[in-house]
Amino acid sequence: MAVTGSNSIKDWSLYGGAETINPALLTPDISSASATPSSSSVSSEDEDDQAASTQLNQAYKLPGEKWAPKQVNPPQSHDDWLWMMTEEPHRTRRKAILAAHPEIKTLMGREPLTKYVSLFVTLLQLTVAFLLRHTPVLSTKFLLIAYAVGGTANQNVFLSIHEITHNLAFKGVKANRLFAIFANLPIGVPFAMMFKKYHIEHHKFLGEEGMDTDMPTKLELIILKNVLGKAFFATFQIFFYALRPGFVRVQQPTRWVFLNIGVQLLFNALVVKLWGWHSMLYLLISSFMAGSLHPCAGHFIAEHYLFDGHDQETWSYYGPLNILTYNVGYHNEHHDFPSVPWTKLPALRKMASEFYDPLPNHTSWPGVTFRFIFDPNVGMWSRAKRQAGGGVKGGDGGGNLNDGGVGGGLKDE
Repeated sequence: MAVTGSNSIKDWSLYGGAETINPALLTPDISSASATPSSSSVSSEDEDDQAASTQLNQAYKLPGEKWAPKQVNPPQSHDDWLWMMTEEPHRTRRKAILAAHPEIKTLMGREPLTKYVSLFVTLLQLTVAFLLRHTPVLSTKFLLIAYAVGGTANQNVFLSIHEITHNLAFKGVKANRLFAIFANLPIGVPFAMMFKKYHIEHHKFLGEEGMDTDMPTKLELIILKNVLGKAFFATFQIFFYALRPGFVRVQQPTRWVFLNIGVQLLFNALVVKLWGWHSMLYLLISSFMAGSLHPCAGHFIAEHYLFDGHDQETWSYYGPLNILTYNVGYHNEHHDFPSVPWTKLPALRKMASEFYDPLPNHTSWPGVTFRFIFDPNVGMWSRAKRQAGGGVKGGDGGGNLNDGGVGGGLKDE
């Protein structure tokens, strides 16, 4: 996959989530010693990108102002989404950032630390499940531990699988898949392999009707419009994310999906047989807590809902809860460069600060959840949406050389 030496090459699409290594998608590996290409090696496309970067710097005080949000006028209706006639922002910003900072490619690739953190959290959850095997499920002790420890741990597990989905834990695709199936065990419900299929499409078709299953459905918009409905959604959002894809875009299961299901069911049966139902319920309740009114669960709403009356469709959060959640708060950075692992997202933001400083960001995930429920101007309608098949797709779906080679691949087999 990577060849050492002066002509070393690496397929960045692999780390973006691609499932096969296509020789046609191999791109030069830019090392820290040669991050800036020499004049003799600059392609015509590189020259175009550099010219575009120069124009951008001349047009705005900070280049990132090109992607700064615009006020929605007249104000958005609560009966529909904000329909966009432009492409999603990440592809064009990624190209501009790479033109200005080609050294960012040195941040791309796997992060070995991911597997150790994931292994620790998995063992922690199994230990707690074992210790609670004789504790009444409805006792205050059981529920508090399931919320504080289990909810936090299983949110961490969700996001470790998110990292692994982008092939950022191991070099090979199969190794990442197998480890994702292992990391899935404390969740109690097999989702890792099907999540991969839908999540890569979320990157490629951000906000696109019928493709991005992160988008609420019309039925959700109609019946969850008031405070009670929004509170219901925020409390049970884990079920919406789990069930919605089957109603919006059914995907054919693969052998990896069936392996995921089989391993999870076998594990669940062993937990019940060896430790009893209390341990199994601890894992399942932890998963519910992780996707309910939990401080870390605020990222689900914070990432792509519209706030403050403008059209910014991806938001970042730079607060302390990132420590527990694989820096998923760096969400603009992640969508711009899904090939950059969680440990290097802060460095990415620092390198390209002139692109990210003009973008508003959230300061509190619990605050986002509170505002979503009680702010009459924020709700299920607060999403940017595009017609199916309209415009250029974000990330190009497979690490296209013309797109910096950093997109998430669609092919599953």
